Amino acid sequence: MPTFELRYPALVTDSTFDCTPDELFGPLNTVEQKFAPARLFLRGNLTFLKQGPRVSVVGSRNASPDAQKRARALTDALVDRGVVVVSGLAEGIDTVAHTATMERGGRTIAVLGTPLDEYYPKQNRELQERIGKAHLLLSQFAGDKPVHMSNFPIRNRTMALIADATVIVEAGLRSGTEHQGWEALRLGRLLFIAETLAQRTDLPWVQKMQQYGAQVLTRANFDEFIANLPERDRSGAVAL
Repeated sequence: MPTFELRYPALVTDSTFDCTPDELFGPLNTVEQKFAPARLFLRGNLTFLKQGPRVSVVGSRNASPDAQKRARALTDALVDRGVVVVSGLAEGIDTVAHTATMERGGRTIAVLGTPLDEYYPKQNRELQERIGKAHLLLSQFAGDKPVHMSNFPIRNRTMALIADATVIVEAGLRSGTEHQGWEALRLGRLLFIAETLAQRTDLPWVQKMQQYGAQVLTRANFDEFIANLPERDRSGAVAL
């Protein structure tokens, strides 16, 4: 099986590559294989998958102003520590995570629920194109496949797979981020829930996830959270 270094150049711009998850990340274990996509389609800077730990920052599409502020502060702190920020290019928290990362001079990966050349939501087209040129787009959906709403929870599963940890900033009773949270726990990935979200009593799944190993992310334990991420090379941040 070809290695990542041999198969791909360090920087790819405006080109699309497809591969299996094994070719990118090495052999998957039995649990990882269960819901892993057969192929992945990528465009942008592929070194982002080798440089730095990856943390998925996700949350509500209809994010409150306070949640957006907290998502930006979290993203800034992650970038400052060499973390690659992963999100799903949706409205709300995802958009804040991608945008804040680029404004901070960091690296971001957008995991799409559409093929690489389709745009959802439409208003994020410019953001998606910018990420594809200077950061990294990743999708498991081939260009000839129709887009269904079921694509998006599937996309969340893939985000949990490629991320070393997931942080849920804000979410509702029925949220795609819930799918990602449970998948992160199933995969044995780190799952953190923002302190404000953990304090809510109207979301039974938040409390249940904590029973299964999710942790509450606070300012007090943030450095410990960073210390538990994989020790990959954290160089290669770009200022764009």
